[in-house]
Amino acid sequence: MDIASFLTSVQSSSIAVGIRDSSYLFPLIESCHVLGLAIVFGTATILDFRLLGIASRNRPFTLIKSDILKWLWGAFILTVITGTLMFTTNATVYYGNFFFRTKVLLLALAGINMLVFELTTGKRSGDWSAATTTPRAAKAAAAFSLLLWVGIIFMGRWIGYTTSTTEVRLDPDINLEELFPFPSNEGGEGGGLDPLFGPPSEEGEPPG
Repeated sequence: MDIASFLTSVQSSSIAVGIRDSSYLFPLIESCHVLGLAIVFGTATILDFRLLGIASRNRPFTLIKSDILKWLWGAFILTVITGTLMFTTNATVYYGNFFFRTKVLLLALAGINMLVFELTTGKRSGDWSAATTTPRAAKAAAAFSLLLWVGIIFMGRWIGYTTSTTEVRLDPDINLEELFPFPSNEGGEGGGLDPLFGPPSEEGEPPG
């Protein structure tokens, strides 16, 4: 199965159709996604600020990390689940979207950055955890992490404004006067539209 067929099958799945057909599911899922992303970014920022020496300098890094990681990972799992559900509703469009692909790339880089930190400088965090100044490599990883997460947030917002394929068309048979009736002119001949919005109420008289 090629990628196009796979995306079409995902988009046609019962889960995707159910979310699209519901008036409440997609907004609810998107709200949970944004909430999860806010928690991920907030907790990651706390760790990064400690590594950069901007905040919590008197608290050991390992202590902050143990308190925060469970929230970070829980929120990250929530964003992955909700993001995947939103992707299924419009898979073929999301897949070809530049901002979606960039967001996925930045997420991968954020994961690689954290993995490299944990396997190198973070592995020896017990030696410098209580110090107010952290190693340069830790500061570099923290600065890169902040840039990546800011970029992820920006890409996520741009996705929402570049994936709409729905065009609203007005039915030419709809009579707007029947839908939005205007009061008749008091004392006028035969009533009609309000001169502020409609044609002159009398011949030769300009709109009010």
